Amino acid sequence: MTGDLRRAGSNGRSRSRGGPSGYLADDAPAPASLRLQLNALQSLCRQTIAVRLAALAIGTPFAMAGATDGAPRYAVLTAAVLGIMGSYAMLRDWDRFGPRLLAHPTLMALDLVLGAVLLLTASPASPLAYATVCTPLLAGLLYGWRGSGIFTGLQLTVLLTVYRAWEHRPGAGTNTVLILGFCVGAGVIGVTLRNLLFRFGTATEALSEATSRLAVAEAVESERARLARELHDSVAKTLHGLALAADALSASADRSADPRVLQGHAELVASAARRAAAESRDLLSDLRRHTDLTGDSCTDLLAGLSSVTEDFAARTNLPVRWKTPEPKPEPVAARTHPTERIHHLQAILSEALENAHRHARATEVVVEVRLLAGTLHLTVTDDGVGLPPGLTPDAAARAGHFGLLGMRERAATIGASLTFTRPPTGGSLIRVCLPLPSPTTPHAPREEAAHA
Repeated sequence: MTGDLRRAGSNGRSRSRGGPSGYLADDAPAPASLRLQLNALQSLCRQTIAVRLAALAIGTPFAMAGATDGAPRYAVLTAAVLGIMGSYAMLRDWDRFGPRLLAHPTLMALDLVLGAVLLLTASPASPLAYATVCTPLLAGLLYGWRGSGIFTGLQLTVLLTVYRAWEHRPGAGTNTVLILGFCVGAGVIGVTLRNLLFRFGTATEALSEATSRLAVAEAVESERARLARELHDSVAKTLHGLALAADALSASADRSADPRVLQGHAELVASAARRAAAESRDLLSDLRRHTDLTGDSCTDLLAGLSSVTEDFAARTNLPVRWKTPEPKPEPVAARTHPTERIHHLQAILSEALENAHRHARATEVVVEVRLLAGTLHLTVTDDGVGLPPGLTPDAAARAGHFGLLGMRERAATIGASLTFTRPPTGGSLIRVCLPLPSPTTPHAPREEAAHA
């Protein structure tokens, strides 16, 4: 039936192209996705048929009482049996008979004739007259404006014919006028409901397509931001170190003729170049595999963060002190975290350490990890010059420095909050607060020294 409804909607649209414009002149085209609209339309059709079946069952005795003996009585009985059985079959098995009724409007015309035979002997004042209202309503639901107009006109003709046969009976005129108005209104209501359902379906499709396009655009933008962060936190930093090593090599070549000094600087340049190549290869491999770090595997938090500080201390000779919770009483769930979370925390810590070394000119950095009231606190404090007053990640990004912005985006990705403050003692303090899935018990920190 879905295909029939689509063809009916398309036919209504093609017919309306050459006609007058306006709401009453158009049949709404059937949307491509009809599941919700089809179910609602089927429900309305079955309810209409149920009302017609009840009206036929109640009005048939009036028709039998008004029929004379002989052939007229048999004709009324046959019309009643066929009308009631047809309505019952449609109500009971709409999925089977509904498409036939939609494809062959002559079946609706046959039902209209059967109702006319019953109404001729029952009079317009009988309950059977209300069954005629269902025909324009059902035609409007199934066939649109043209079908509703045709069957409403036929039904009005039947009612006027019946009135001519019963005009001598008191109240026949009033009842006929009332039923005529009901038929016209039912036809309009049927088409209106049909078009509203189809227009709602079209609007729903448009909204779904817009939502899909928006989701794709957001995914692309998110991936671009992720690549920018990864490039900034890996290849860009290494290339910056490579440039510094190359400058040192150039300066040594001018000031010193000692081959060992030149060899040491050249080895630094070669090491930085190899590291940049390796980081670029890892980034490209990740893109080729279409993988991410959202798996279920977990990594030890302290081990992951300490590897960052050890690498940083080895490269820069800047002392880093650890303040971490005691490992023994610490629950495993508080120490192990998903790989994605560890990756972003490592990147935030690495960027904070690099800022302390390159921009703050710090002589010592303190990294502290605490678990308080079910929240993980990662704090990086240095004794450098501190952040400029009023500096924000967005302002730094506009100036060409994307480190703070990348840190904030990474924190938001894992559901953490990130703050930049300037302690009263000087320097800068960067704190990441990450709520954990289950509450944990805080422990007293202890201090460890990281060898430079």
